[in-house]
Amino acid sequence: MTTEELKNLEVAKTVDARGTACPGPLLEVKKAIGSIDEDEVMEVLSADEGTKVDIPKWCNKQGHEYLGAVEEHGYFKIYLRKK
Repeated sequence: MTTEELKNLEVAKTVDARGTACPGPLLEVKKAIGSIDEDEVMEVLSADEGTKVDIPKWCNKQGHEYLGAVEEHGYFKIYLRKK
């Protein structure tokens, strides 16, 4: 997806993990994934570089759809769709 498409997604839940370091953001996502329905989108806010690698790998292992990431000032917005 393009940056513009990612920014226009309807997000069901936002997980703000900017204050945590690896593996904190991934742990926050694992806890929060049960709170959204299948095919809903989760947005993850993280300042940890490793999150851009960890979340796509986790999505692949768990069968969720990694949609992409948008770089903001000092953090990333990472998007995934629950499957």
